[in-house]
Amino acid sequence: MPIATATRYATQFDAHPCLPPPVAPEGAKRELLSILKRRALRAIFQPILDMNAETFIGFEGLIRGPEGSPLRAPTELFCTARQCGLSLEVEMLCRQVVLEAFADLKLPGRLFLNVSPGVLVHPGFRDGQTLRYMERLGITPDRVTIEITEHEICHDMDAMREALLHYRRMGFKIALDDLGEGFASLRLWSELHPEFVKIDKHFVRGVESDPLKRQFLKSFQQIADGSGCQIIAEGIETEAEFLTVKSLGIALGQGYLIGRPAPAPVLAPDAKALPATPRTPHAVPQHARRLTAHTLLMHVEPASPETSNNDIYLRFSAEPALNSIAIVRHGRPLGLISRHAFMERFAQPFQRELLGAKPCSLSVPETLPLVEHGTPLPDVALSLGNGHGQRFSDDFVITDKGYYLGIGSWFELLRAITHMQLEAARHANPLTLLPGNVPVSERIGELLDRNARFHVCYCDLNNFKPYNDAYGYFRGDEMLRLTSRILSGACDTALDFAGHLGGDDFILLMQSADWERRCRAALDEFAHASVALADELHQDDGDEAGAMRPIFSPLPNLSIGACHIEPGLYASPVQVADAARAARRIAKRIPGNSLFLAEAGLPMERL
Repeated sequence: MPIATATRYATQFDAHPCLPPPVAPEGAKRELLSILKRRALRAIFQPILDMNAETFIGFEGLIRGPEGSPLRAPTELFCTARQCGLSLEVEMLCRQVVLEAFADLKLPGRLFLNVSPGVLVHPGFRDGQTLRYMERLGITPDRVTIEITEHEICHDMDAMREALLHYRRMGFKIALDDLGEGFASLRLWSELHPEFVKIDKHFVRGVESDPLKRQFLKSFQQIADGSGCQIIAEGIETEAEFLTVKSLGIALGQGYLIGRPAPAPVLAPDAKALPATPRTPHAVPQHARRLTAHTLLMHVEPASPETSNNDIYLRFSAEPALNSIAIVRHGRPLGLISRHAFMERFAQPFQRELLGAKPCSLSVPETLPLVEHGTPLPDVALSLGNGHGQRFSDDFVITDKGYYLGIGSWFELLRAITHMQLEAARHANPLTLLPGNVPVSERIGELLDRNARFHVCYCDLNNFKPYNDAYGYFRGDEMLRLTSRILSGACDTALDFAGHLGGDDFILLMQSADWERRCRAALDEFAHASVALADELHQDDGDEAGAMRPIFSPLPNLSIGACHIEPGLYASPVQVADAARAARRIAKRIPGNSLFLAEAGLPMERL
């Protein structure tokens, strides 16, 4: 069953189903018929960003009418189409224009196609026409997401569900557009089970200062986690909105801050232009994740809830270095009293006389920053920074399975994080900012010391030197950065590690159970994305007579040689690296983008 594409405003002007639509002016109808005859529509694309991996997962295809035409804006175009009874024809043309442009531009990642529910279930779209059209363009269904615009009431949910199941069987993914703006958002979510749900920009606009909007986004993300879909936050226009959305656990975003719609969009985000956030584990030495909140632990005797404010005052007075006192009952922390806030309050007239004999629990703030002692330090900074708005002088409570252990200091935490970031910068590859040889060796040594089972994957670009010679170092650097983003994005940040050994050599240390799927997905993404970094003509400077000659050297491809590391098989990082290099040599003999897995413990001479 084929699909049609339209802008998100395609159907919002639908009138009541029992009333006829308004009649379009004769001039507007003539203009629309002329557009259809001349195929005078153009596609523009807006990127969708994975805010954690800092890579584009794909692009939404949008439509504009001819420049200078009264139907240039999508609202006018589709409103007129409906008034003229030509919605089906306009959406069919939109679909073709977007697919053609997506193929011509060789855009990487997924294509998000907007489809109105009425067109989705129309009998005219059940003959396989679009699928055959996509085959001619070289676009496979697994790269296309059908985005259901949610401005139109769906009068036949059963028919829509049947149509979408048909699309899924062919390999398409489903997205629900503008959750929260239309008529039956949550019902559509529960009935259709989309792979992606786009949150209307109303909930994103000014979210950093609106607690109710933040709660809505949290709830949407919780539903998404439970239903196995991904949330895309639309309309991100400011750094504050970007940081707030990301802090709520929403990974995907779209909006003017990330990228404006364009006929030829950029293929990758400018990492320097993205708002700086507490980084993922790749921003600090990944081996440093073994440094946990326990390293910040200060043993401070807690107070009981019945302790009087006078006793708290006397304790602060007697211990000038004491910054905070935890309130604990039966081992469980109930609150944290800050020296600064407490002493400032007691300095007010008559406060000590009024409050001195009362229990200190009445002075405890409602918010209690808690951190488990085994939490890695980067995650401690992320959690506290997002959740509590603490000051540089504040402390937090460190627990063991919810039981009080002691106090941690924001000052010491920031100092530790700064030290780790300096270490990361010192040993990172300056081009990709991935960890270099030193942290790679340390990470392998740590895994061997823990008798961990993991896969080491040596990744190498073939034909990179001819590409670099043909296109110059700037384009070569862009190819290396693209490779680093793809390989980093293939990692589970809680389990895996990505490093850059130098040149076009990368390494992955994978503990994910689905490591092979991740590697093959990286190969597929590289195959699609790398082509966009080659010129259409792919030619050199020509011969002595000035005639252009084609470059016959193939474009770069990616080889991954993998070894399964079992406890006790390798004694040092050097042996692990040797095994990985041997597996890479075999992977490079396989044509195209390839993955080769060596047997665990296979002698090097057999490789």
